[in-house]
Amino acid sequence: MEKTKHMNLTPIEDLIAEDFGAPGTAERNSYDMECDTFIIGEQLKAERAKAGLTQQQLAEKIGTKKSFISRIENGRADIQISTLVKLFNGLGRQVTVRVI
Repeated sequence: MEKTKHMNLTPIEDLIAEDFGAPGTAERNSYDMECDTFIIGEQLKAERAKAGLTQQQLAEKIGTKKSFISRIENGRADIQISTLVKLFNGLGRQVTVRVI
C-alpha cells in the first residue's frame, strides 16, 4: 500500500468501488458474481486445453451439449456446484470449494 502511495497509484479496490459500488451493495455483488463466473469459464477452458479435448468431446464425455460448455467458458451460464464438479471431474480434475 505504501509503495502505491509513493508511486501515486490508486489501489484496484478503490477503482472497482468507484465503478461498481462498495462491497455488499447490489451492484457490487453482481459485478463480483460476473467476475467469478468469468474466472470459472477461463479455468475450464485452460483445463480442457490441457486435456486436449474440444468442447464437443468434453460435452459428450459428461453427457451435455457443446453449446452448454461454450456458454460456461464464455461466462454466460449460471451452473450448479454439482455441474461444476462433473465438468472438472470429466477433465480428471477435482473441485474444492473454499469460503473466505
